[in-house]
Amino acid sequence: MAGSANLNVMMKTARKAGRALLKDFGEVENLQVSTKGPGDFVSRADRTAEETIREELLRARPSYGFLGEEGREIEGEDPTRRWIVDPLDGTTNFLHGLPHWAVSIALEHKGQTVAGVIYDPVKDEMFYAEKGGGAWLNESRLRVSGRHRLIESIFATGLPFAGRADLPDTIKDLARLLPACAGVRRFGAASLDFAYVAAGRYEGFWERGLHAWDMAAGLIIVREAGGIAEPLQIGGDILADGQVICGNEPIFETFAKVIRKA
Repeated sequence: MAGSANLNVMMKTARKAGRALLKDFGEVENLQVSTKGPGDFVSRADRTAEETIREELLRARPSYGFLGEEGREIEGEDPTRRWIVDPLDGTTNFLHGLPHWAVSIALEHKGQTVAGVIYDPVKDEMFYAEKGGGAWLNESRLRVSGRHRLIESIFATGLPFAGRADLPDTIKDLARLLPACAGVRRFGAASLDFAYVAAGRYEGFWERGLHAWDMAAGLIIVREAGGIAEPLQIGGDILADGQVICGNEPIFETFAKVIRKA
Protein backbone atom coordinates (compact mmCIF):
# COMPACT_ATOMS: atom_id res chain seq x y z
CA MET A 1 0.00 0.00 0.00
CA ALA A 2 1.26 3.48 -0.88
CA GLY A 3 0.48 5.47 2.26
CA SER A 4 0.47 9.17 2.99
CA ALA A 5 3.59 11.09 3.93
CA ASN A 6 2.52 10.93 7.58
CA LEU A 7 2.07 7.16 7.49
CA ASN A 8 5.46 6.70 5.83
CA VAL A 9 7.08 8.79 8.58
CA MET A 10 5.34 6.68 11.23
CA MET A 11 6.46 3.39 9.68
CA LYS A 12 10.05 4.55 9.21
CA THR A 13 10.15 5.77 12.81
CA ALA A 14 8.68 2.55 14.20
CA ARG A 15 11.28 0.50 12.33
CA LYS A 16 14.13 2.67 13.61
CA ALA A 17 12.99 2.38 17.23
CA GLY A 18 12.26 -1.32 16.76
CA ARG A 19 15.76 -2.08 15.47
CA ALA A 20 17.32 -0.45 18.53
CA LEU A 21 14.98 -2.29 20.89
CA LEU A 22 15.73 -5.57 19.17
CA LYS A 23 19.43 -5.09 19.91
CA ASP A 24 18.59 -4.34 23.54
CA PHE A 25 16.32 -7.38 23.67
CA GLY A 26 19.30 -9.53 22.72
CA GLU A 27 20.97 -8.43 25.96
CA VAL A 28 18.06 -9.38 28.20
CA GLU A 29 18.92 -13.08 28.46
CA ASN A 30 22.37 -12.21 29.75
CA LEU A 31 20.90 -9.76 32.25
CA GLN A 32 18.39 -12.32 33.53
CA VAL A 33 21.13 -14.18 35.38
CA SER A 34 22.65 -11.12 37.03
CA THR A 35 21.99 -10.19 40.64
CA LYS A 36 20.70 -6.75 39.73
CA GLY A 37 18.40 -8.05 37.01
CA PRO A 38 17.34 -6.38 33.79
CA GLY A 39 14.78 -3.90 35.15
CA ASP A 40 16.94 -0.78 35.00
CA PHE A 41 18.29 -1.74 31.60
CA VAL A 42 14.80 -2.21 30.17
CA SER A 43 13.65 1.11 31.61
CA ARG A 44 16.51 2.84 29.82
CA ALA A 45 15.68 1.00 26.59
CA ASP A 46 12.05 2.12 26.90
CA ARG A 47 12.98 5.76 27.49
CA THR A 48 15.57 5.76 24.71
CA ALA A 49 13.01 4.35 22.27
CA GLU A 50 10.55 7.11 23.13
CA GLU A 51 13.24 9.76 22.70
CA THR A 52 14.08 8.35 19.28
CA ILE A 53 10.43 8.31 18.23
CA ARG A 54 9.75 11.81 19.56
CA GLU A 55 12.80 13.26 17.79
CA GLU A 56 11.93 11.59 14.47
CA LEU A 57 8.25 12.54 14.52
CA LEU A 58 8.73 16.11 15.67
CA ARG A 59 11.54 16.62 13.18
CA ALA A 60 9.15 15.61 10.41
CA ARG A 61 6.12 17.44 11.84
CA PRO A 62 7.35 20.06 14.35
CA SER A 63 3.93 21.65 14.80
CA TYR A 64 2.20 18.46 16.04
CA GLY A 65 1.68 17.62 19.69
CA PHE A 66 3.12 14.50 21.31
CA LEU A 67 1.79 12.14 23.99
CA GLY A 68 4.05 9.27 25.04
CA GLU A 69 4.03 6.77 27.87
CA GLU A 70 7.39 7.76 29.30
CA GLY A 71 7.48 11.56 29.16
CA ARG A 72 5.32 14.61 29.66
CA GLU A 73 2.84 15.61 26.98
CA ILE A 74 4.06 18.19 24.47
CA GLU A 75 1.47 20.63 23.15
CA GLY A 76 2.06 21.48 19.51
CA GLU A 77 1.48 24.70 17.65
CA ASP A 78 -1.22 22.81 15.73
CA PRO A 79 -3.78 21.94 18.44
CA THR A 80 -5.71 19.63 16.11
CA ARG A 81 -2.95 17.05 15.56
CA ARG A 82 -1.12 14.87 18.06
CA TRP A 83 1.14 11.83 17.99
CA ILE A 84 0.21 9.14 20.56
CA VAL A 85 3.07 6.73 21.24
CA ASP A 86 3.87 3.62 23.22
CA PRO A 87 7.57 3.04 22.56
CA LEU A 88 7.56 -0.45 24.08
CA ASP A 89 4.22 -2.13 24.59
CA GLY A 90 4.78 -5.39 26.44
CA THR A 91 7.55 -4.17 28.72
CA THR A 92 7.12 -7.09 31.12
CA ASN A 93 7.50 -9.55 28.25
CA PHE A 94 10.63 -7.70 27.14
CA LEU A 95 11.95 -7.78 30.71
CA HIS A 96 11.54 -11.55 30.89
CA GLY A 97 12.96 -12.31 27.46
CA LEU A 98 9.55 -13.17 25.97
CA PRO A 99 9.49 -12.32 22.24
CA HIS A 100 6.09 -10.60 22.16
CA TRP A 101 6.23 -6.79 22.31
CA ALA A 102 5.74 -3.90 19.92
CA VAL A 103 6.19 -0.24 19.05
CA SER A 104 2.87 1.61 18.70
CA ILE A 105 2.42 5.01 17.00
CA ALA A 106 -0.87 6.76 16.25
CA LEU A 107 -1.77 10.10 14.71
CA GLU A 108 -4.79 11.89 16.13
CA HIS A 109 -6.64 14.67 14.29
CA LYS A 110 -9.36 16.62 16.08
CA GLY A 111 -9.73 13.89 18.69
CA GLN A 112 -9.97 10.99 16.21
CA THR A 113 -7.22 8.54 15.29
CA VAL A 114 -6.55 8.88 11.55
CA ALA A 115 -3.49 6.65 11.20
CA GLY A 116 -1.90 3.89 13.24
CA VAL A 117 1.20 1.71 13.14
CA ILE A 118 2.01 -1.29 15.34
CA TYR A 119 5.41 -2.83 14.67
CA ASP A 120 6.56 -6.18 16.08
CA PRO A 121 10.35 -6.19 15.50
CA VAL A 122 10.88 -9.80 16.59
CA LYS A 123 8.59 -11.14 13.86
CA ASP A 124 9.14 -8.16 11.51
CA GLU A 125 5.38 -7.63 11.29
CA MET A 126 4.21 -4.11 10.52
CA PHE A 127 0.48 -3.60 11.07
CA TYR A 128 -0.80 -0.25 9.82
CA ALA A 129 -3.88 1.63 8.70
CA GLU A 130 -5.10 5.04 7.61
CA LYS A 131 -8.65 6.26 7.75
CA GLY A 132 -10.40 5.08 4.60
CA GLY A 133 -7.36 3.17 3.34
CA GLY A 134 -7.91 -0.25 4.87
CA ALA A 135 -5.62 -2.15 7.24
CA TRP A 136 -2.42 -3.90 6.23
CA LEU A 137 0.21 -6.32 7.49
CA ASN A 138 3.43 -5.65 5.60
CA GLU A 139 2.18 -5.86 1.98
CA SER A 140 -0.99 -7.90 2.64
CA ARG A 141 -4.48 -6.49 3.20
CA LEU A 142 -6.00 -7.37 6.56
CA ARG A 143 -9.54 -8.56 7.25
CA VAL A 144 -11.03 -9.64 10.55
CA SER A 145 -12.05 -13.26 11.04
CA GLY A 146 -15.27 -14.52 9.48
CA ARG A 147 -16.14 -16.89 12.33
CA HIS A 148 -19.63 -16.35 13.68
CA ARG A 149 -20.00 -18.96 16.44
CA LEU A 150 -18.74 -18.18 19.94
CA ILE A 151 -17.74 -21.80 20.57
CA GLU A 152 -15.31 -21.65 17.61
CA SER A 153 -13.82 -18.29 18.62
CA ILE A 154 -10.64 -17.30 20.43
CA PHE A 155 -10.45 -14.09 22.42
CA ALA A 156 -7.73 -12.03 24.08
CA THR A 157 -7.68 -9.96 27.23
CA GLY A 158 -5.36 -8.63 29.90
CA LEU A 159 -5.24 -10.11 33.39
CA PRO A 160 -4.97 -7.53 36.18
CA PHE A 161 -1.86 -7.83 38.32
CA ALA A 162 -0.31 -6.32 41.44
CA GLY A 163 -3.61 -5.72 43.20
CA ARG A 164 -5.37 -3.79 40.44
CA ALA A 165 -8.98 -2.98 41.26
CA ASP A 166 -10.44 -4.49 38.08
CA LEU A 167 -9.44 -8.07 38.97
CA PRO A 168 -12.91 -9.12 40.26
CA ASP A 169 -14.62 -7.86 37.09
CA THR A 170 -12.14 -9.70 34.86
CA ILE A 171 -12.63 -12.96 36.79
CA LYS A 172 -16.40 -12.61 36.29
CA ASP A 173 -15.86 -11.96 32.57
CA LEU A 174 -13.78 -15.13 32.24
CA ALA A 175 -16.31 -17.19 34.19
CA ARG A 176 -18.99 -16.23 31.66
CA LEU A 177 -16.90 -16.42 28.50
CA LEU A 178 -14.64 -19.44 28.96
CA PRO A 179 -17.42 -22.07 28.98
CA ALA A 180 -18.83 -20.61 25.75
CA CYS A 181 -15.75 -20.15 23.56
CA ALA A 182 -12.70 -21.95 22.15
CA GLY A 183 -10.26 -20.17 24.43
CA VAL A 184 -8.92 -16.93 25.89
CA ARG A 185 -5.33 -15.77 25.48
CA ARG A 186 -3.29 -13.34 27.57
CA PHE A 187 -0.07 -12.47 25.72
CA GLY A 188 0.73 -9.21 27.52
CA ALA A 189 0.79 -6.57 24.77
CA ALA A 190 -2.53 -4.81 24.14
CA SER A 191 -1.42 -3.23 20.87
CA LEU A 192 -0.73 -6.68 19.41
CA ASP A 193 -4.08 -7.94 20.72
CA PHE A 194 -5.77 -5.28 18.58
CA ALA A 195 -3.52 -6.15 15.63
CA TYR A 196 -4.32 -9.85 15.93
CA VAL A 197 -8.05 -9.13 15.90
CA ALA A 198 -7.52 -7.13 12.71
CA ALA A 199 -5.55 -10.02 11.22
CA GLY A 200 -8.24 -12.59 12.07
CA ARG A 201 -6.02 -14.38 14.58
CA TYR A 202 -8.46 -13.57 17.37
CA GLU A 203 -12.20 -13.05 17.05
CA GLY A 204 -12.24 -10.42 19.77
CA PHE A 205 -10.41 -8.58 22.54
CA TRP A 206 -11.47 -6.71 25.66
CA GLU A 207 -9.62 -5.06 28.52
CA ARG A 208 -9.89 -2.50 31.31
CA GLY A 209 -7.26 -0.21 32.78
CA LEU A 210 -5.58 0.76 29.52
CA HIS A 211 -4.13 4.10 28.44
CA ALA A 212 -4.55 6.08 25.23
CA TRP A 213 -1.10 4.99 23.99
CA ASP A 214 -2.09 1.31 24.43
CA MET A 215 -5.14 1.68 22.19
CA ALA A 216 -4.98 4.58 19.73
CA ALA A 217 -3.15 2.79 16.90
CA GLY A 218 -4.98 -0.49 17.44
CA LEU A 219 -8.43 1.06 17.22
CA ILE A 220 -8.03 2.33 13.68
CA ILE A 221 -6.32 -0.86 12.52
CA VAL A 222 -9.22 -2.99 13.79
CA ARG A 223 -11.84 -0.70 12.29
CA GLU A 224 -10.11 -0.45 8.92
CA ALA A 225 -9.89 -4.26 8.86
CA GLY A 226 -13.68 -4.41 9.12
CA GLY A 227 -13.93 -4.93 12.86
CA ILE A 228 -16.00 -3.19 15.50
CA ALA A 229 -14.46 -1.39 18.49
CA GLU A 230 -16.61 0.15 21.21
CA PRO A 231 -16.34 1.36 24.79
CA LEU A 232 -16.69 -1.51 27.23
CA GLN A 233 -19.43 0.44 28.98
CA ILE A 234 -22.14 1.56 26.57
CA GLY A 235 -21.98 5.33 26.15
CA GLY A 236 -18.42 5.57 27.44
CA ASP A 237 -15.28 6.98 25.83
CA ILE A 238 -12.64 4.40 24.96
CA LEU A 239 -9.50 6.53 25.29
CA ALA A 240 -10.75 8.52 28.28
CA ASP A 241 -12.12 5.51 30.19
CA GLY A 242 -9.31 3.10 29.31
CA GLN A 243 -11.78 0.30 28.54
CA VAL A 244 -12.46 -1.35 25.20
CA ILE A 245 -14.16 -4.28 23.52
CA CYS A 246 -13.60 -5.15 19.87
CA GLY A 247 -14.19 -8.00 17.48
CA ASN A 248 -15.35 -9.14 14.09
CA GLU A 249 -18.83 -8.13 13.02
CA PRO A 250 -20.48 -11.60 13.04
CA ILE A 251 -19.45 -12.37 16.62
CA PHE A 252 -19.40 -8.91 18.18
CA GLU A 253 -22.96 -8.61 19.45
CA THR A 254 -22.91 -12.03 21.13
CA PHE A 255 -19.41 -11.49 22.53
CA ALA A 256 -20.25 -8.02 23.87
CA LYS A 257 -23.42 -9.30 25.49
CA VAL A 258 -21.45 -11.91 27.43
CA ILE A 259 -18.79 -9.47 28.61
CA ARG A 260 -21.18 -6.61 29.41
CA LYS A 261 -23.62 -8.80 31.32
CA ALA A 262 -24.05 -7.43 34.84
